Amino acid sequence: MDSDDENVEEAVEGPLDEDGQPHGFCTVTYSSSDRFEGHFTHGEKNGKGKFYFFDGSTLEGYYVDDALQGQGVYTYEDGGVLHGTYVDGELNGPAQEFDGEGHLVFKGQYKENNRCGECWVCYSDGGCVFGEVNEDGEMTGESVAYIYPDKKTALYGSFVDGELIEARLASVICSTSGRPRFEIAPNSPVYSYDKSTSTCIATHSLLPDPYESQKVFVADSMIKGAGQGLFAKTVADTDTVMAFYNGVRITHSEVDSRDWALNGNTISLDEDTVIDVPQPFDQIERYCASLGHKANHSFTPNCKYDQFVHPRFGPIKCIRALRPVRKHEELVVAYGYDHEPMGKNGPEAPDWYKQELEEFQRRQAAPSGQ
Repeated sequence: MDSDDENVEEAVEGPLDEDGQPHGFCTVTYSSSDRFEGHFTHGEKNGKGKFYFFDGSTLEGYYVDDALQGQGVYTYEDGGVLHGTYVDGELNGPAQEFDGEGHLVFKGQYKENNRCGECWVCYSDGGCVFGEVNEDGEMTGESVAYIYPDKKTALYGSFVDGELIEARLASVICSTSGRPRFEIAPNSPVYSYDKSTSTCIATHSLLPDPYESQKVFVADSMIKGAGQGLFAKTVADTDTVMAFYNGVRITHSEVDSRDWALNGNTISLDEDTVIDVPQPFDQIERYCASLGHKANHSFTPNCKYDQFVHPRFGPIKCIRALRPVRKHEELVVAYGYDHEPMGKNGPEAPDWYKQELEEFQRRQAAPSGQ
């Protein structure tokens, strides 16, 4: 990040000493197209300065005898930021890294520009992985834990580069030093990475998620004609992750080409992928590894769909509370069909949704008190 050993000074703007070296506040442009703005003393960087690299990233800090020392801030081309401790131009010491949206993605130690010791790898959804990294700076070992967003529930065991291999349910116990300890639950089943495919929803389809099991249960919906619904087991605050939406992974074109009757449990994951819970896996007797597909629709929802990186299922959607939720309250989400008219049949949505939309719009348009 800081090295310009192979760069040749091509242009200097600012004061020079009697030997023609930068001396004072100068802007130096190098052969690599990198640029440095800061204070020089007889050709060496001394004082506050900032590198502007050709790829759009930057590095700012305090230089002593041409090397960055102390706290430095490296900003990636995508807007992510690494706050680190530098010794002789290399990362050595505590560091924190944030993504372009300001979410913490790493917290730990560096040694000679490599991650070392106990570190945290964090996801914007609230989950994180904690453990001691290997010599390559990877979260690999047999004493690594994925910690769920509640910071109390974990999967503790073997990971390779942050990916779950084999782990058991554990409780998180924080020591006075802030270092977490883990107590494995007696008789815990073994959890492993189990990302779905287009044909396999899960290898262990009847193994519930331990976090989700604490948050929700399935029962008959309070909504007329909706069948089963999803309910809160406990009170929950705003933004609490309540459930996970895993399923087989199919394409948008597959969804668009088939009848709406087959799309009752589909949700878009990204531009390429749709998650689907097809029959017979919509029955909890056949599939209960995740329960997010059991949440019914409402135009006044108490929850929303959100992105989630799950240790077992990989990238999926979750259901997150939009407001505080009461114990035994039914969890409902807005399914988000396009309301723009699509020909004489109205919006592109199933018939039941169109009917509910008409009723909702009538209620909204009616004068208050009627």
